[in-house]
Amino acid sequence: MNTKKLLSILIGTMGLLLFNSNTQAQQSADEQSVYLRVNQVGYVPADNKIAMAFSHQPHSNLEFELVDADTGNRIWGPQKASSDVGNYGNFEHHYRLDFSDFKRDGRYKIRIGKNGQTSLPFSIGNNVYSGKTDRVLDYLREQQCGYNPLLDEVCHTKDGRTVYGPMPDGTFIDVTGGWHDASDYLQYMLTSGNTVGRLLFTYKENKGNNEFADEHNALGQPGSNGIPDILDEAKWGLDWLLKMHPKPDQLFHQIADDRDHIGFKMPYQDSSDYGWGPDSYRVVYYATGKPQGLGKYQNTSTGIANLAGRYAAVMAMANQIWKNDLKDTLTAEIFLKNGEEVYQMGLEQPGSQEGTPNLAPYRYHENQWADDMEWGAAELFKATRKPVYLKQSIKFAKKINTLSWMGKDTARHYEYYPFMNLGHYELYPLVNKALQDTLAGYYRTGLEAVWQRAKQNPYYIGYPFIWCSNNLASALITQEILYEKMSGDTKYREMALAVRDWLLGRNPWGVSQFIDLPHKGGNTPLDPHSAMTFLKDLVITGGLVDGPLYTGTFTKHHIELFKKDEYAPFQSDLVVYHDDTGDYSTNEPTLDGTAETLFWMSFFALHPDWEINSR
Repeated sequence: MNTKKLLSILIGTMGLLLFNSNTQAQQSADEQSVYLRVNQVGYVPADNKIAMAFSHQPHSNLEFELVDADTGNRIWGPQKASSDVGNYGNFEHHYRLDFSDFKRDGRYKIRIGKNGQTSLPFSIGNNVYSGKTDRVLDYLREQQCGYNPLLDEVCHTKDGRTVYGPMPDGTFIDVTGGWHDASDYLQYMLTSGNTVGRLLFTYKENKGNNEFADEHNALGQPGSNGIPDILDEAKWGLDWLLKMHPKPDQLFHQIADDRDHIGFKMPYQDSSDYGWGPDSYRVVYYATGKPQGLGKYQNTSTGIANLAGRYAAVMAMANQIWKNDLKDTLTAEIFLKNGEEVYQMGLEQPGSQEGTPNLAPYRYHENQWADDMEWGAAELFKATRKPVYLKQSIKFAKKINTLSWMGKDTARHYEYYPFMNLGHYELYPLVNKALQDTLAGYYRTGLEAVWQRAKQNPYYIGYPFIWCSNNLASALITQEILYEKMSGDTKYREMALAVRDWLLGRNPWGVSQFIDLPHKGGNTPLDPHSAMTFLKDLVITGGLVDGPLYTGTFTKHHIELFKKDEYAPFQSDLVVYHDDTGDYSTNEPTLDGTAETLFWMSFFALHPDWEINSR
């Protein structure tokens, strides 16, 4: 999440020595005149299937065809490309290659031009997205703290010693477990709570197919245990959340701080020092709802309701799943009890608990909380049927209304978090028709604001390229799908598919934004900002990287790349992306961003025909 400025100073000068050419990189700009970009995972038959061609020079009467990915034999076409749809970045001319009418299962490439230029391969078929959630879950397992199944190592066993709590500072409390937030080893209830919520919501909404495998045990090791892997991983997070709430009126929210950011290191050899020596106890912050910071910088917290609402939502969802699906009533009751306790704390301390900085000002700036309390109250009502929760959820829904990042040019880091409000969707079936229309309208307002921006460029991308822009993209897809389920309105489907395709490779750089997805034949990040990759040469499969960033923001942080930029021809004054270990701003995978994708990945596997019934 935060800057590794010291790391850049220490090893940024090694860039030329560390140069390792990305063999999947696109050819440089002086080697070809037209560039092809596709969704490298592929398309279900019912999709709008649109690839992109772009160039510096205009090309009239541009034609393309589909060829068999293995033989090169023409399968379909030639077909005319669209007329020039304008400029984007530093390329003046873009053409949309529409093959939506082609629905035959297979693996293909697009071929264009007299010299037979071809795209990367992609698939068409109803099963294109089947199994993709398993690969995304791989990344969450790789982020586990305590026991890590990728490394078969145990880390951070001395977490942690308290600050800001009602007990004396330095008091030991067992908060081992949970997940590392990104490629650093900080742990936040802010993001981890949302991660658990996305896991449970995905299972609840899409369990009707056989998408959720049982190939791992509770520790994340290979082997079946009779529980879907997505719930095993959710339980890993739930157990940690329970530890962070040790008493009915106590809540901790963060382990460690930016003293972690001293360079790449393995989690089981963490040389960070929080006052008790390297690789020892780490500080655990109590949720006071007031400004915090032990070093030069402090946050501007105003309450804890953002954390409390999400905590209540995930515990109430877990209660229903463990009671009804897993038939474990004892564990279900524990979840519900804790959810109700923390929700009450949120009522008593409205406002937002931000991430706590130390050496640098960078932090999670979340300052919205009514959306979380709406979500928490709606889920608690479903679990308890207590009318007070429904009444409160409606109140919070009207308070948050349409407030979000959607339609804006920029925002502070995680200011509007989570990046879409599940509360409106979860409240929807509990209220009358008039309020249902209002809730659907809240979603529509956000989608329309993004759509108006998206129509101004060839890629139909209308979200701002702030830090973690891929998180916004993923949340936008989810909101569009849920809006369709609520309203039956398909107006924004084209935009959602365009954003999905952008994430999976139909972008100026031609890089899928998921590590090792697609697994074969694609162009995916090879050099993410990751200690596991940099130090151990491990592939951290499934991780969604931060994503493209405004060039001005990137330049301001003075980030040192480790190697020559193989995508230099496709950078622009608008936005940059680097597949480079040194670029923690665009190429670092994140826990919650990856979890955000689980819903729509499994949705596309469940609904290849996009025939979804409105609620």
